[in-house]
Amino acid sequence: MPDLIDRFQRKHTYLRISVTDRCNLRCLYCMPEEGMVFMEQHKLLSYSQIIEVAATAAKFGIRKFRITGGEPLVRPGLEELIAGLSALSGVEDISLTTNGLLLASQAEKLKQAGLKRVNISLDTMDAARFQFIARRGNLDKVWEGIEAAVQAGLHPIKLNCVLLKGVNEDEIGRFLKLSMEQPLHIRFIEYMPIGHDDDGWRKHYLPLSRVLEEAAKLGFPLEQEEGPVGSGPSENWRIAGGKGSFGLIHPISEHFCKSCNRLRLTADGHIKPCLYWVDELNVKPALGSSEAMEQIFQKAMEIKPENHEMAALLAGDKQSHVPTERRMSQIGG
Repeated sequence: MPDLIDRFQRKHTYLRISVTDRCNLRCLYCMPEEGMVFMEQHKLLSYSQIIEVAATAAKFGIRKFRITGGEPLVRPGLEELIAGLSALSGVEDISLTTNGLLLASQAEKLKQAGLKRVNISLDTMDAARFQFIARRGNLDKVWEGIEAAVQAGLHPIKLNCVLLKGVNEDEIGRFLKLSMEQPLHIRFIEYMPIGHDDDGWRKHYLPLSRVLEEAAKLGFPLEQEEGPVGSGPSENWRIAGGKGSFGLIHPISEHFCKSCNRLRLTADGHIKPCLYWVDELNVKPALGSSEAMEQIFQKAMEIKPENHEMAALLAGDKQSHVPTERRMSQIGG
């Protein structure tokens, strides 16, 4: 089977798989506090159907899978899916993005099923601010999840911090110190307008140059490095002598589309060649037919755009495609 190579000669080796659009938080940058309409459960792909799609992806050279949501751990029996993905020929890496609230009770069985590593969302280390950003949940539960991941041997452990101007930018130094004191990998992420481009996004958007400015202000000697496994588009740094590291993922200020190697599978069964644009391909009609499923992946390569143009949106310039109306939780981050 040939590799998945698009019109811009980008080779695709990575598939992000959403298993649900539901979440036990309502983070202000991801979904509204009230009024979200969630997918009917019968419309979600079953685990066996997801594995069927992933098997075709693996034949095309996809070697890495990431399980996402919504919050993937709210869907029961996730270890079944991970075990099925692990059994596919050629698969090298299976990872999970989670908010950590349910991780303490599941980390060990997920590791045993074949999970290699986790990314845990942590936008603040202040309990009151956690309630403001996430609108519910308990910060202590997240820390319990992080500790359980350490104990289970999931490695590396990355903490995803979405920086929001006027909300948590004053904690940059605190996160940098955490990367120095603990063997954790902090990933600062720019706020993206996925599914919305309102004034709230513009008001809270913060370019990640602010992180390096804060490091310099604090006098931290920095060393640039390749970063831990699965760093992808992250620009990676370490404070000299630190136990961990930090990375900058800046899709707006310095988009990394030219090296994009990923596709996304939504929980309701659509392949998205690009996170931002509306284009998607329904895999459900192709289930049960290897040939039809292969054509879906080949079509994804034909329609994948060169870049997402989110910077143009920030600048108020005209865009060349139609942005998706799906929220990040409905796509799979």
